Amino acid sequence: MSDACTADVLAAHDVVLVRADNPGPLTLSGTNTWIVGRDPCWVIDPGPALVEHLDSVFEEVGCRGGAGGLALTHQHHDHAEGAAELARRLDAPVVAVDEGRRAGPLLAVATPGHSPDHLAYVLDDVVFTGDSVLGEGSVFVAPDPGALRGYLAALERLRALEPSLLCPGHGPVITDPVAHLAGYLAHRRRRDEALLEALERGLRGIDELLDAAWADAPAVLRPAAAITMAAHLDKLDEEGRLPAGVERPRWPPPGMTQS
Repeated sequence: MSDACTADVLAAHDVVLVRADNPGPLTLSGTNTWIVGRDPCWVIDPGPALVEHLDSVFEEVGCRGGAGGLALTHQHHDHAEGAAELARRLDAPVVAVDEGRRAGPLLAVATPGHSPDHLAYVLDDVVFTGDSVLGEGSVFVAPDPGALRGYLAALERLRALEPSLLCPGHGPVITDPVAHLAGYLAHRRRRDEALLEALERGLRGIDELLDAAWADAPAVLRPAAAITMAAHLDKLDEEGRLPAGVERPRWPPPGMTQS
């Protein structure tokens, strides 16, 4: 979808996107900061503490009658680093909410998996997904007791909302949410099946399991794939389907920055 078409789709919901200039393998084209409504508006994921980005968000908020508050989907630095400075400049609070509570017009929905405290925000039929769903590719799931099961349940919960639009933390706006979420669920099932097949063949080491079940992962994303593989192994263990002697990836792996 072109930038003009994206802007038109968002304008219909009184939403604007300000994208941070922090592209990378995990952040894709950059972190998406969403500004919702007006008089006052609300800011979702202020993003990194880049001066030009915060200036752009500040200017857009000023055009919308000021900010009622700032809401975070999770605490990773590429989403939250600029929050304190932007809150100071806007004289608006960073609002902490739990599942089922509201931040202004935004309803918080728990979507753990990428991080245990991850939230999505719902505004009518629009869902701001943070890093629970990306506009392109898949997310890494951080190993934590029940993390992958919780993540799959979260995807089902989002699908049950029947949204018309998903506004992700990275990548383009998703205008086919039902198909996109179904694809996310199918992707995780395929990973489970490939991992089980590799285990049944007697593979037990991290690298050989990654080669077998995440063969399509680019080298730069291999550390993130290892993280998610650990969450899949935990799920198989919880289900009583994990054989003995399987090597577990370290979490967090050396040198990796969460996003």
